[in-house]
Amino acid sequence: MTKKPTNGHAPAGNGTRRHLRSQEWFNNPHNPGMTALYMERYLNYGLTRAELQSGKPIIGIAQTGNDLSPCNRHHIELAHRVREGIREAGGIAMEFPTHPIQETGKRPTAALDRNLAYLGLVEVLYGYPLDGVVLTTGCDKTTPACMMAAATVNLPSIVLSGGPMLNGWHNGERTGSGTIVWKSRERLAAGEIDYEEFMEIVASSAPSVGHCNTMGTASTMNGLAEALGFSLPGCAAIPAPYRERGQIAYETGKRIVEMVWEDLKPSDILTRKAFENCIVINSAIGGSTNAPIHINALARHIGVELSIDDWQKFGHDVPLLVNMQPAGFYLGEEFHRAGGVPAVVRELMKHKRIHEDAVTVNGRGIGENCKNAPEPDNDVIRTYDKPLVKDAGFLVLKGNLFDSAIMKTSVISKEFRDRYLNNPKDPNAFEGRAIVFEGPEDYHARIDDASLDIDERCVLFIRGTGPIGYPGGAEVVNMQPPAALIKRGIHSLPCIGDGRQSGTSGSPSILNASPEAAANGGLAILKTGDKVRIDLNKGSANILISDEELKKRHAELKAAGGFKHPPNQTPWQEIYRNTVGQQSTGGCIELATRYQNVASTFGVPRDNH
Repeated sequence: MTKKPTNGHAPAGNGTRRHLRSQEWFNNPHNPGMTALYMERYLNYGLTRAELQSGKPIIGIAQTGNDLSPCNRHHIELAHRVREGIREAGGIAMEFPTHPIQETGKRPTAALDRNLAYLGLVEVLYGYPLDGVVLTTGCDKTTPACMMAAATVNLPSIVLSGGPMLNGWHNGERTGSGTIVWKSRERLAAGEIDYEEFMEIVASSAPSVGHCNTMGTASTMNGLAEALGFSLPGCAAIPAPYRERGQIAYETGKRIVEMVWEDLKPSDILTRKAFENCIVINSAIGGSTNAPIHINALARHIGVELSIDDWQKFGHDVPLLVNMQPAGFYLGEEFHRAGGVPAVVRELMKHKRIHEDAVTVNGRGIGENCKNAPEPDNDVIRTYDKPLVKDAGFLVLKGNLFDSAIMKTSVISKEFRDRYLNNPKDPNAFEGRAIVFEGPEDYHARIDDASLDIDERCVLFIRGTGPIGYPGGAEVVNMQPPAALIKRGIHSLPCIGDGRQSGTSGSPSILNASPEAAANGGLAILKTGDKVRIDLNKGSANILISDEELKKRHAELKAAGGFKHPPNQTPWQEIYRNTVGQQSTGGCIELATRYQNVASTFGVPRDNH
């Protein structure tokens, strides 16, 4: 890569500085009228003409922190350190807000907001005088939204995650974000705790600023941003309150200025090798089932071929190395102290599972970045040969129920495996009677209905919860059994749906079914009482009915006008439903995937006056 410039300027091959796109706004002598118009209003809060016309890079800070997004609110403070780093390296910082996204705050689901935030950020990055951007990330959807937008525009970009919360504690035991909710929900249903205790226990899991302290979707996506090479080494796991978080914010600000001069763009980093690394690392850390949706979307926006089948091909036989809830025991503080993502990568490198030459934002290969990372401590981070789970990646299932759905194997409990997968005459397969719910409201209303006769041989289905049906694709598939079964010690039933599941859940559900019921997929014709068969060895998922009956049901569904879903409640919901693709291909705005490398393809936009 280009040598670090002095005084914030990098000489081009002829000894002159590379022309920056921001100067088309602030210092274009060929169009003095527009230059004056663009420049003068940016002077009104204290910037000087000398700064704007100096040729220094203008660096955007895409601010995701706000009061509606408590998991990212820490970025309001971190942005000060980012600014100092930008200034130190010879750049000028311009901070701007992004559309708020909070997984636990937005109804009907924050998945709606990912594509909306993406659209808004694309327009900012392309339409304003920015030469590079720091992407502040944290809560689940903020990370892919920011990375997708940066990939589309393809300006120099770097991810700064906000970091996980400190460990939660209650009565001397760790309480992990989300994971404690699902465990306490079972205890509440079993009558072991009351409402007040439930609230107290769950609240204990959020002791500080930061995002989920478990390996939920937030920790997963920020870890995968680092795995892709999109953030500085070690960035993802630093807890939000730690001093190292402010320090890496400063270093991130410095580095983005250098990236601008080097013209190091997302397309240089987000290569096929980077995505294969990402899949491998996701399995090793016990990453969220939401990762394939977001990573496949990112690949489409940068123009790299990546399919849902690649997640099983490259990731299933990777061992689980990180002992972190929900698949393990520990929380974010221990993962950081054990070495975070670099320590995991180093162990994977020993076994030739990483493309070491994949370029990262510091201009070096991921192998060079991680070769001196801490060795596994054999507790929080295990060795490759002595993992928590041997084959820990996702399985991709297909059949007449759907074209694809995924199952996270690293969270299959002994109880679940013994009950459903240990039949010596039919290993890794189970059959059961389908119990079908029309969304979460129906599930909550009827799960304890004795007339359903739900027993341990039943399979719970939930439909109408995908991108079109909900809309957005909601985290509602991790359904607990009826209270009567929980009291008998049966804590999980097979769960299948066209929605998603929180990355903090330890339930081995079959998720993200595509096409969803609202797209007239196989789940739409399923009936309560149908017998279904799931075979993990064959990767199949089928309703056990004849081909003639299957065709008849699909014909009846078509004649009835298709699967019905609730009406749109806002203009964006209508736009979203009319443009969104299925979860297997990323849940993208389909038309948006045609727009790639926008900044270089189209140059600067037309003048506004």
